[in-house]
Amino acid sequence: MQGPYVYALYQHYGYTTGDIGKLFIAGFGSSMIFGTVVGSMADKHGRKAAALVYVATYIASCVTKHWSDYYVLMLGRFFGGIATSLLFTVFESWLVAEHFKRGYEAEWLDKTFSKAIFLGNGLVSIVSGLVANYLVTDMSLGPVAPFDAATCFLAIGGAVIFLTWSENTGDVVENANLQQSFSTAYKAIFSDKKIFYLGAMQSLFEASMYSFVFLWTPALSPNGEDIPHGMIFATMMVACMIGSSMSSRLMARSDLRVEKYMQSVFLLSACSLSIPVFIKTFELGSGGYKGGPITFEGKLQLCGFLVFEFMVGIFWPSMMKMRAQYVPEDVRSTVMNFFRIPLNLFVCVILYNVALFPLSAMFGMCTLFLCGSAFLQRKLELITASKLPA
Repeated sequence: MQGPYVYALYQHYGYTTGDIGKLFIAGFGSSMIFGTVVGSMADKHGRKAAALVYVATYIASCVTKHWSDYYVLMLGRFFGGIATSLLFTVFESWLVAEHFKRGYEAEWLDKTFSKAIFLGNGLVSIVSGLVANYLVTDMSLGPVAPFDAATCFLAIGGAVIFLTWSENTGDVVENANLQQSFSTAYKAIFSDKKIFYLGAMQSLFEASMYSFVFLWTPALSPNGEDIPHGMIFATMMVACMIGSSMSSRLMARSDLRVEKYMQSVFLLSACSLSIPVFIKTFELGSGGYKGGPITFEGKLQLCGFLVFEFMVGIFWPSMMKMRAQYVPEDVRSTVMNFFRIPLNLFVCVILYNVALFPLSAMFGMCTLFLCGSAFLQRKLELITASKLPA
């Protein structure tokens, strides 16, 4: 619900692209600084408790959107950054631990991950985008309305977690402190090339993905064109949902390893985000105007963005499967948040300089990151293939 209107809300409050970039930096910076700490605490003190902390911090982030004061909005981004780190680590860690604690088959995780992306990141996001668009456009409640609606659903989710989830932790040594958890996670990453490559490619891909979250709005409306944010977001989520459905088919094939096809996923993602670069290079723009409809080059870029979201749909369950295979259970949340440090650093650098460089340069950097992911995925595939039985 919030996704399509974060940038639009800040624009509504009158902030420039540079100011908005700094707000996004606050979120990614807090995620980078505190993410590893909260991940380690989740491994030690419980993933259910950490999930409830996610609910509380994201509600706090949503509430701050009612103020146009820059520093209040900055505080909201700070809470949102911490919540994002929890969102992308503790839920998956809880699920994997609970799955094996109940004695379920390891192969079933593939289907669970695919359905999570198909229904959650796909179908639910489509409905959320449409509802958000209805609240803002049809009911004329303003761009803060989706954040209020998100608060209600967060509260419901928190109640479900509190009442129905059991608690689980990593298989940590009793009385192990935070420093020991960090040390164990550090050793796991740098002593196992599989984990290192996995983390590096994840950081590069997600850096491109989160930069895209910031960049797609100004890319499609560079002159202030009037674009339906909620509808576009919902369309992107349709593409993501189709991609997740495709991933379940790919992972089900016994003759195709996930480490193999992910190389193509990264390369196609790079091609899709390179379209704004080509449009700028060959001057294909037709010149839109403030309040006008989306331009031809905007539509062309949107097609590329839909391809990218399709690849995102394949990426998430495939990456989840590889993490379940290669990341040790005892420090799963800590290791996953270690991966997010370079991710958040990359995004902060990009957003800090967003006002200094054209959007095409930002997309060019994302393209290079994705090519780097393809290279690392190839190295991971070679390592794992050499250890397969003949």
